[in-house]
Amino acid sequence: MPTYEYKCDACGNEFEQMQGMKDEPIKKCPKCGKLKVKRLISSDAGIVFKGSGFYATDYKKSGTSSDKKSTGKKGKAPCGKDEACSSCDAV
Repeated sequence: MPTYEYKCDACGNEFEQMQGMKDEPIKKCPKCGKLKVKRLISSDAGIVFKGSGFYATDYKKSGTSSDKKSTGKKGKAPCGKDEACSSCDAV
């Protein structure tokens, strides 16, 4: 649940309140009881990332042609021969 900041225009009381995102904003000040409370816009995003993180390899498909190139294993040339020839170098 997000934490919202409020300020009472009547008495100047500033306070925080944890509320659901769909909850109505608080209107009554808990200190003076007047209906002069306004929700403040906060610069604190409040997002917390937990865990080891995300990496480029997390969603990498296995068995693609780029995987074979990056492993350094020798395979067949594009022309089908065991080694690259002059026509493969042109490609």
